[in-house]
Amino acid sequence: MTDEREARGVGRSEADPEQSGAEEERSGREGEVLAARRESLRRLEDAGVLPFALSLETALGVAEHDPVADVQAGFSALTPGEVADEVRTVAGRVVMRRDMGKLKFLVVRDRTGDLQLFCNAKDMDADSFALLDEVDLGDIVGATGRVGVTKRGELSVFVERWAMLTKSLRPLPEKWHGLKDPDLQQRRRYLHLIADEQPRQYFHARAAVLKTMRRVLDERGYVEFEGPMLQTVAGGANARPFTTHHNALDMPMKLRISLELYLKRMLVGGVERVFELGRNFRNEGIDVDHNPEFTMLEAYQAYGDYRTMMELSETLVVECARAVNPIMGRDADDLRLTVRGRTIDLTPPFATMTILGSVSEATGEAVALDHPDLRGIADRHGVHVEDAWGAGKIVQELFEKLVEDTIVQPTFVCDFPREVSPLARPHRDDPGLTEHFDLVAAGVELVTAFSELTDPDEQRAKFALQQEMKAVLGDEIHPFDEDFLRALEHGMPPAGGLGMGIDRLLLVLLDAQSLRDLIMFPTQRPE
Repeated sequence: MTDEREARGVGRSEADPEQSGAEEERSGREGEVLAARRESLRRLEDAGVLPFALSLETALGVAEHDPVADVQAGFSALTPGEVADEVRTVAGRVVMRRDMGKLKFLVVRDRTGDLQLFCNAKDMDADSFALLDEVDLGDIVGATGRVGVTKRGELSVFVERWAMLTKSLRPLPEKWHGLKDPDLQQRRRYLHLIADEQPRQYFHARAAVLKTMRRVLDERGYVEFEGPMLQTVAGGANARPFTTHHNALDMPMKLRISLELYLKRMLVGGVERVFELGRNFRNEGIDVDHNPEFTMLEAYQAYGDYRTMMELSETLVVECARAVNPIMGRDADDLRLTVRGRTIDLTPPFATMTILGSVSEATGEAVALDHPDLRGIADRHGVHVEDAWGAGKIVQELFEKLVEDTIVQPTFVCDFPREVSPLARPHRDDPGLTEHFDLVAAGVELVTAFSELTDPDEQRAKFALQQEMKAVLGDEIHPFDEDFLRALEHGMPPAGGLGMGIDRLLLVLLDAQSLRDLIMFPTQRPE
């Protein structure tokens, strides 16, 4: 046998050459392992075995396999040493193997769990048993046999027939340590998914959140919409877009930075409750809470307002927590979560505060938009402000630097200045503010919501103000969108709208370290 197979002992797995030390040692070891895999491939072919089967049926004569979880549930009452008469077929990737001569043990993993294959030479065709020597960690196999429990208490399929379904030509990460390098985890997420449970949990949690959101919105009469990703004017947020070129139309295009403005066009068109779950792209920096490519929910309800959106936000967050909890091994109704070392309670109703009130409390001074010394307050608290910023922008900066990170429990931060909310409606009680809230929990902004601005003249003036601020804010201003203004001039009903970051919500619900842990294949520089 090759060195690779001689290294396999009880409970051990192959070393991953990419986890080794020096480059020359890694490349040398990698060459040996890859050569051993190719030799095994050749031996299988020489024995008449197709190492890349067309299907389970062609390889094993069985049309469907039984999910591991179903086998575990169906035979949980068996006692050690007991073997049932029922025959089952399982298929999956080999994640462990032990060789004890006439007995060989494989552990296969499918989408529902892990299960042992008990391979006894006396129960199998001699040639078939001998070919088990060609099974490497990472190979995908199928096996048929009666289900039983070994004398040591391990539920197993007692194999009568097996088949190679896919030969793995590269090794898995080292078993006990998995794939620990964060860069490799992101570059080779497929290996990370095979080796470690956490990314599989994260993947299933994301799917559960998306499914839950669609269910909640569908129950309330919302209709899902898909807006264009390529846009001539990328609006709906203050952010720098990615740019590209449309060859057929010979015109510059931008990837969307928000879902908002086309959803509002749908409101104009008479779709009174509408939402989209989709990707946004912002050409900005990367940190724990930011990634240039991310997933958003935006939902709009005609004849609602930002108070309507508060209730909807609470419901979405709570229902998503209940959906995620079982995946993470928690009770579904347990709404107390540990996030970044702090305990948060998602039990409604969530707390509320105003942005001016929160900044006043943080600074110890009564902060208002007409305060004569906002810049002095910022200076006394070490918050840098630009000369061209107005009062509203200074207040927002004070909030982000002094308050946001300190908000632990889920809290609606309400009534942002008009200067920083170009798409929100003026506040019903104070025209210097807007009906705009952010939902913050564990220092993370989860939701932004408005009573939507429907006055096209007011919207035009706000777009114009944004253009005047270009010298201060650079490219991160809201563009002037004449086509959207044209749509508004046809009449949009009063409405409430929200935007919820799916990745950020998962960051809190899963207590993940970074958004890039939650995005299966984040963009990276080429190796």
